[in-house]
Amino acid sequence: MKETTKLLKLTPNDIPNETKAASSIKQILGSLSAVVQGIAEVRNEYGSGHGKDGNFRGLQPRHAKLAVGAASTLAVYLLETYELKK
Repeated sequence: MKETTKLLKLTPNDIPNETKAASSIKQILGSLSAVVQGIAEVRNEYGSGHGKDGNFRGLQPRHAKLAVGAASTLAVYLLETYELKK
């Protein structure tokens, strides 16, 4: 994620302070990595891999939908940004 955002110039440092709503945009961009990290951690805890026992319970559907929705929204955003910069 770090290399991707750097390549696409989507890091907080890439936003000039003079940009309208710069601090809000920087905050959102800075949170992208946190979203990816959080999804990875949830996957590690609740994913069906890693030798779970018979008592294993996965995520509730609403939490799974949140993770999938966040990941897909982020993926589309990154892809569209890449396409614009080609």
